[in-house]
Amino acid sequence: MSDAIQNYYDNYDEDGRLLKKYGQVEYLTTMRYIDKYLTDGAKILELGAGTGRYSHALALRGFEVDAVEYSPHNFEIFKSKTTAEEKITVRLGDARDLSAFADDTYDITLLLGPLYHMFTVEDKKQTISEALRVTKPGGVVFAAYCMSDATLMDYGFARGQLNFAEYFEKGLINPETFDVRSLKTLIFEIVRKEQIDALMSGFSAARLHFVATDLYTNHICDAVESMNDETFALYLQYHFAICERPDMMGLSHHTLDVFRKNV
Repeated sequence: MSDAIQNYYDNYDEDGRLLKKYGQVEYLTTMRYIDKYLTDGAKILELGAGTGRYSHALALRGFEVDAVEYSPHNFEIFKSKTTAEEKITVRLGDARDLSAFADDTYDITLLLGPLYHMFTVEDKKQTISEALRVTKPGGVVFAAYCMSDATLMDYGFARGQLNFAEYFEKGLINPETFDVRSLKTLIFEIVRKEQIDALMSGFSAARLHFVATDLYTNHICDAVESMNDETFALYLQYHFAICERPDMMGLSHHTLDVFRKNV
């Protein structure tokens, strides 16, 4: 783990983000799609489990969950929140190397964070390959990504936090297409859907859903946070209705690729 990523997670309140109304949209959307594929007795693996928001929620519903986390800081928080009634294990580890886990073991495998920090195609392919290897044939993998256009719109134009001229000069943003080239010295890798499609084209897996998990939410986070319960419920209803529309994907800061391992 780079020093920048380590420092980020040592000082970032991930649980707090997901508890706010605008953070709940991403969480509730992700759980909504996980729920579609949960079956009685399902065995779940979460890679890059963070402080355990998803793992604990699933374990408390009675599912058997194994978790792997890369950040020692998050790992300690995860352990501290584990209760006796949970069928859950957590270990420090790297999503690129799951040699401690057997082939064809899990009904559901969650990659809800690791691909945010993979800066080469080789690392991404290794991570997805390992996730598929440990998933049962017919099992389902959930892979989350950070999207580049929402980042440029929000941090670049709305907040003015990106120096476009500098990024153009360094070749990090193409001034004609606005494709982004991320560096390992940065914290997050940001991509477009066509890059995800190209990445997945070589795997023996069938896409079930491609979901904009927060869609326009983070662009209007203050407005979402101030909604009363009735308006927020209506907003969620609207969000769920449109979150798989292909024409909306570029607006989302986070997306979720849901695919089934071929039998």
